[in-house]
Amino acid sequence: MSAPGRARMRAVIALILIVLLVALGGMGWRQAQHWAPARTEYPMQGVALSATQGVIEWGSLAVHNPDFVYIRAVMGRQGRDARFATNLAGAQTSGIRYGAEILFDPCGRASDQATVFLTTVPRDAAALPPAIRLDGAPTCTPAPGADKVVSELNTLINLVEAHMGKPAVLHVSAEAEALYAISARFNRTLWLDRAFLKPDYASHPWVMWSANSARRLKGIETPVEWVVVAPSA
Repeated sequence: MSAPGRARMRAVIALILIVLLVALGGMGWRQAQHWAPARTEYPMQGVALSATQGVIEWGSLAVHNPDFVYIRAVMGRQGRDARFATNLAGAQTSGIRYGAEILFDPCGRASDQATVFLTTVPRDAAALPPAIRLDGAPTCTPAPGADKVVSELNTLINLVEAHMGKPAVLHVSAEAEALYAISARFNRTLWLDRAFLKPDYASHPWVMWSANSARRLKGIETPVEWVVVAPSA
């Protein structure tokens, strides 16, 4: 084979390899979108929802057998989640156990954010413990220091727990834990995040784990956060 022929052959082989790699990558991503930890290892599994997911077809969601649903109620300084009331009614009608979540914004006053939560989420003895979420570094300038953030979080915890009548779950990202050492400062149930791999960034064991934040479920327009509970919990 001539030199130009060999060059063309190498180009064809390279193109075929690229196509195969893209196809395999696509297959892997599709599998990842439907992955959840095995029920044999984690019998209790559920989902976290907010307005981001749009309209929920609760009948279709029930096919996936979620044991519980956490519903975003408050988006920090942005106020109420636009679909909280609708999602709460859907969960109640479907008979799925539910809890409410507030996303804490370190750039705003905890008392103001708590007031929105208290006026949005009804007291309900049947509800799961409220969840307080910390996603990462403050987006405001100047950013509040760690001591200020921890103090405000403590205020928020006290107000939310007093309203709901039960201890809160702290949903802490790896970035927030690195910044504020939340797990060492607060003796509360931990909800941690890590895609596909068990999280290990807190000072004590987690009880809840967001195992796949890109899971696709029938009846929901966008990917959801799939959550499992530690079997010893």
